[in-house]
Amino acid sequence: MLNQIPKTQLDYIKLWYLVQHSLSAFAKLEKYFGSIESAIGEKQLLKWTELNLHQNHIQRAKDFLTDLGQQKFEKCLNDIKQYSDFILTHKDAGYPKQLLPFSDHPPVLFGKGSIQNLSQPQIAIVGSRKPSPHGKQVAYDFAYYLSEKGFFITSGLAEGIDEAAHLGANKNHKTIAVVGTGLDMIYPHKNRRLQSEILQHHGSIVSEFLPTTPPAQQNFPRRNRIVSGLSLGVLVAEAATHSGSLITAKLAADQGKTVFAIPGHIYAEYHKGCHQLIREGAVLIDHPEQIIEDLALPTQWHSQQQSESIILQSLEEIPENLFKLYQELDWIGLTIDQLATKLKLTTAELTSDLMQLELLGLCIQQSGLYLRCRKLH
Repeated sequence: MLNQIPKTQLDYIKLWYLVQHSLSAFAKLEKYFGSIESAIGEKQLLKWTELNLHQNHIQRAKDFLTDLGQQKFEKCLNDIKQYSDFILTHKDAGYPKQLLPFSDHPPVLFGKGSIQNLSQPQIAIVGSRKPSPHGKQVAYDFAYYLSEKGFFITSGLAEGIDEAAHLGANKNHKTIAVVGTGLDMIYPHKNRRLQSEILQHHGSIVSEFLPTTPPAQQNFPRRNRIVSGLSLGVLVAEAATHSGSLITAKLAADQGKTVFAIPGHIYAEYHKGCHQLIREGAVLIDHPEQIIEDLALPTQWHSQQQSESIILQSLEEIPENLFKLYQELDWIGLTIDQLATKLKLTTAELTSDLMQLELLGLCIQQSGLYLRCRKLH
């Protein structure tokens, strides 16, 4: 629960509310008026008619100037504060950097649980809502193995494969659910207990949608682009020919992410979607270690070399003064000069902070480059 919302975030939320999650309208208004703050000014709201916007957006802008319009927005803000633990705009330091390269990244994210999880190495596991018992077991096993190795498992909190993946990763306190509704709603309702367990185990629930947003059909493909965008790669554990998880796989491929698929019996309908993906270029795997090998990250190599004398700490315990630096690190590597330019710190300050991150198992130096890494818990 939030006590207050900073002014900068409030402006973003106000515009997001007025355009009702329309990415194109949000971008058009920001560009036309020069800033978010200008776009929602009282005089500017009356100028929305000059743009080629949907009539519903123009009407909401007019209504917003009335007492009733203000009351409705205040209720929305109260709901946001009640059901969110954090808010991130794409200008905030904690916003997941892996989403920023994509033009359709959400300008606002609402979340429950740990905010720091979103910056950790993630692998998405998706699949059919009505899988075979074997498919559910495979999703659970792969999620458990990968989360035990230090990866967060990201999925959509749907029935079937998503649910099994969250359950497996939750055993190691490493799962993130991206939902297609407002955070005040739980869909499907049967996963209410699962969502509660994710939060109890220091996981995260994330949505781009405002409170009271129902589980409309068009929301789930939008959710899927965030699932794949957050992740280093996407595993389709089991899918029929017309499974919605194939949409996630296509989005992942369009984003330049590696898509993995688990094969099955050639006569089983459950596996035809995975076989189609493999024909189209997805990587065939039959063991989770193959995903780690293909992603070739320093994450696990370093974590396996950590001295047992190092005290392992949870993500919530990353010191606040080091988190901004940790956010800037990536899996490719940056020089100390590049980091100094980005963070406007002296070399002496950076050296000290990087050494602390290395001691905590959150950073590794290779050939003069500093890379992010995660250790086993």
